[in-house]
Amino acid sequence: MTGAPYNPDPKAHPGLHAIAIFEGLKGVLALAAATGLVLVGPQPLRLWVEALITRFHLDPQHGVLPSLLQAINPQAVHLAVLVVLVYAAMRLAEAWGLWRAKAWASWLGCIGSAAYLPLDLYALYHHPGWHTWTVLIINLAVVAILGRDLIKRRRN
Repeated sequence: MTGAPYNPDPKAHPGLHAIAIFEGLKGVLALAAATGLVLVGPQPLRLWVEALITRFHLDPQHGVLPSLLQAINPQAVHLAVLVVLVYAAMRLAEAWGLWRAKAWASWLGCIGSAAYLPLDLYALYHHPGWHTWTVLIINLAVVAILGRDLIKRRRN
């Protein structure tokens, strides 16, 4: 065993707390989005997409927005709400686990953030800018902090 022993006290891990707050905020925003979808429903969404098509003088028969317009129906909105609620539950559970310095939460966060890295690199290649660099740096930092936590746990 090298170095100081792993301290399971959550207060000993300020990086985990910072990530927990970030993940908690993502969970709360996802809950707000799901609530918004439930409250708004499919018809106002369809009207909003139609307004976008008209506003930007897009072809109403071809493209992403007309395809989206055709896909918006009550069942699709309910499915979207379900997916967003599952995402919110995962983010909130991860936030709770990281706040309490749980190993499973570090695994969940590390794997989840690492999964975004190829997409971040793709976005950086096609849309270089401060915003894509920021997202990439944040995800790299999260992977590094959680990976370091997992390595420290394994050594002890």
